[in-house]
Amino acid sequence: MRYRRELEVALAAAREAGAILLRHYQSDAGHWEKSKDNPLTLADLESDRAIGERLRRAFPGDAILSEETVDDPARLAHERVWIVDPMDGTKEFTRRIPEFGVSIALAVAGEPVVGVILNPAAGSAIWASRGDGSFRDGRRVRVSSVAKLSEAVVIASRTEISRDQFKPYEGWFKELRPVGSIAWKLACIASAEGDLNVSVAPKNEWDVCAGDVLVREAGGVYVGFDGARRAYNQPATLIEAGMAAGPPALVEAFLARERARQAG
Repeated sequence: MRYRRELEVALAAAREAGAILLRHYQSDAGHWEKSKDNPLTLADLESDRAIGERLRRAFPGDAILSEETVDDPARLAHERVWIVDPMDGTKEFTRRIPEFGVSIALAVAGEPVVGVILNPAAGSAIWASRGDGSFRDGRRVRVSSVAKLSEAVVIASRTEISRDQFKPYEGWFKELRPVGSIAWKLACIASAEGDLNVSVAPKNEWDVCAGDVLVREAGGVYVGFDGARRAYNQPATLIEAGMAAGPPALVEAFLARERARQAG
């Protein structure tokens, strides 16, 4: 395993952060609004500190891009960058919906090579490193074998569904299932708890980088609606385009139909 130590450290950091989140989740954690409908909790900040301290001790020469830490543009000069969301799915956390998680990834020259997503409320962790497969709680996992849209269970943002952003795709899928955190959705796709993830709203690199590794190593793809893979550690971390994750044939079936829809 080329990235064995990096994966071990990321797992340890995720477990420490997950314990922090679970402690707050089981209590009455304080929270406030970062912006409208965008909660920030004390648990986010404590988790962020724990992850950052562990990564800096183990890899002092690496840069860190984290949702809850002020961005340092110096990261752009680093080949190795840890891309971290100390809690993806904060809205679910504050509403006591067990669909949130810690997301930790390592990108090398823009390519995601290590990913860990841990959902403490579900008691489950999924991890992967380049070339070594994806594992859920120690068991190797792979994406679904479904290839037809009409047979696909699509897991998507409950917010996007509630805003009718999936109305253009009505009737395309066997089932449209609302799930929280995009990181957790990608972890579920990697372990075949759902066949396809489609997201239409903007996302940040820290939301999806770890999940990208998990899906790739589980035999799937994670691409924009234009079919392109994301190169990480960009100056602008926001991913504006729609994205799709799942088995290659199923993702291509969706993209082909989406292209035809857009063409009118």
